[in-house]
Amino acid sequence: MELSDYIRILRKNWLMMVVLTLLGVGAATAYTLTRTPVYESQSTVFVSTQGGSTTAELQQGSSFTQARINTYVGLVDTPAVLDPVIANLGLADSAETLAARVTASAALNSTLITVMVSGNDPADAADVANAVASSLATVVPRLEPEAEDGSSPVRLSPVRDAQPALRPTSPNVPLNLAIGGLIGLLAGLVASVLRTSLDNRVRTPRDAEQLTGAPGIGAIAYDAKAKERPLIVHADPLSPRAESFRALRTNLQFLDMGGRSSFVVTSSIPSEGKSTTTINLAIALADAGKRVALLDADLRKPKIAEYLGVEGGAGLTDVLIGRATINDVMMPWGGRSLYVLPSGKIPPNPSELLGSQQMGNLLEMLEREFDVVLCDAPPLLPVTDAAILARVTSGAIMIVSAGKTTKHQLAGATDALNTVGAKLAGFVMSMVPTRGPDSYYSGYGYGYGYGYTQESTSKKNRTPAESRRGGLNVFPAAEDGNSRRASRDVAR
Repeated sequence: MELSDYIRILRKNWLMMVVLTLLGVGAATAYTLTRTPVYESQSTVFVSTQGGSTTAELQQGSSFTQARINTYVGLVDTPAVLDPVIANLGLADSAETLAARVTASAALNSTLITVMVSGNDPADAADVANAVASSLATVVPRLEPEAEDGSSPVRLSPVRDAQPALRPTSPNVPLNLAIGGLIGLLAGLVASVLRTSLDNRVRTPRDAEQLTGAPGIGAIAYDAKAKERPLIVHADPLSPRAESFRALRTNLQFLDMGGRSSFVVTSSIPSEGKSTTTINLAIALADAGKRVALLDADLRKPKIAEYLGVEGGAGLTDVLIGRATINDVMMPWGGRSLYVLPSGKIPPNPSELLGSQQMGNLLEMLEREFDVVLCDAPPLLPVTDAAILARVTSGAIMIVSAGKTTKHQLAGATDALNTVGAKLAGFVMSMVPTRGPDSYYSGYGYGYGYGYTQESTSKKNRTPAESRRGGLNVFPAAEDGNSRRASRDVAR
């Protein structure tokens, strides 16, 4: 993964990370508020030797006390020291219970013992700390061997009395909140990475390119009103979505297909926008001056005639079975160099018709007469029609719905094309978000005008009914008999 991928993950999951961080802080706050405050007080005891007047004797005594200091520290939580404290203060605790509240320590090469006592009452903690220091100073001299004069060789003197603490040492509110927030943030990061790793949707062109091995040739912006105005290039040529199809048109013209120019437009599953993409691409190509043939090769659920508002009762199926010629059923649309061949009646054997020799002859004839031939075909996973048809065209264009198509589905559709030896010319991302982390439209400047005049726009916006007419001579060369021979070849 690259740095941009991590940034995209953070942008996409920032809300979840914020929520988990706040939950962590909230949990830490609840924990802190339910804890009983604990106060700590400490007293200090100085350990020294008695006697010795020379430097050597003093040094020897200091070495003795440093060697014994850890032993005295270990005596602090013993019953010998704590029982007198309990008796003097009238505590209800046992020696074991009180020992859990008492700690002692001594710094390296030091003869100072620090006694620390914790408790819920600051005054009680201070009293216990002073009492423990006093008891230790009494017990230790009794335990050491007596000198010749009957005195103890060591002496413990309290040098600092414990004072009641002004604020509790536990719970530490800032520390607890910081730890809770950090744990919540880490949980958010882990959840974000797991969510991204387990996400099986194709969301970026990089995902589609890795699965298909084909180049991305376009991206169609998402439009919430796409169902209301499917022919966006015709209805609103200055919109960002219409510009997406013009960009697709430009990229399509740079594909090297060995001199051929017929394409099957398909998808992995239904409802990925293949039909509207095919129609809008055809309109965009015609606007650029290309002579375009648009075939509705979806002989199961045809949509071209419905979207374009043309009569679809007769069409491709009639040509393939020899019931009509191409000039009888192919019609111009929109006042452009765009010619539409509807599907005709739905046949009982769509795959056989699309894979027939007649279909191959028809495509060869259309390639000779048109600059670009676009065939709208069914999805690849439910049926094999598109894969069969892709074999006799220059290649297939795969429509991939961003955030909807799964990686498994796209890989299966690609395998379906590879199995029959069809070429995947490229893929087009459809329904691409225009906002958010998965968007790559920001900054492109779509919709700021591209030289469209009112006259040209009004010409393009003719209604389908104004542009519709019946059978016509699609092929100008028909007068010399070539078109009639081609039609007879198709009928065979």
